[in-house]
Amino acid sequence: MSTPDFTGSRIDHLNIAVPDLAAAVAFYEPVLAAIGIGTTMTVPASSELPAMHGFGWPHKPYFWLIDGGQVGTNMHLAFTVDTHEAVRTFHATAIEHGATSLHAPGDHPLYHDKYHGAFVTDPHGINLEAVCHR
Repeated sequence: MSTPDFTGSRIDHLNIAVPDLAAAVAFYEPVLAAIGIGTTMTVPASSELPAMHGFGWPHKPYFWLIDGGQVGTNMHLAFTVDTHEAVRTFHATAIEHGATSLHAPGDHPLYHDKYHGAFVTDPHGINLEAVCHR
C-alpha cells in the first residue's frame, strides 16, 4: 500500500504572538531562509495594529510574527520541506541561531512510514519542526 500525499495544506496563514518581535525576526529570518522561506511583508505598528512580520514564498505571507504578545503553551509549528537534507539544514541552522534540539533529524514512523523530521524549541519556547513526507 502506498503512503498518501501528506504535503498539502488548507491553512492560509498563521499568526504567532511573540514578546519581542525583533528578537524573533532575528531568529526566524536565517532559519526559514535555510528552507526557502523569506520575509514577504512587514507591517509597522499603528494605533490599530501591533507591528507584524510576514514570512512566506514566493510573495504570499503565510506565517506571521506579531509583536507584544505571549506565546501559548504547547505551541507547535511544522514546515514542510522537500528533502531529508533540508530537514538537517533546518535543524543545524536553528541550533546555530539559539534553538534547543528536541529531536535530531530522523524517521518518525509513528506518524507514517515516510515521515522524516527534526524538532527544536525556538528562543521563545515554540516547538518548531521541519518535516519531509517523502
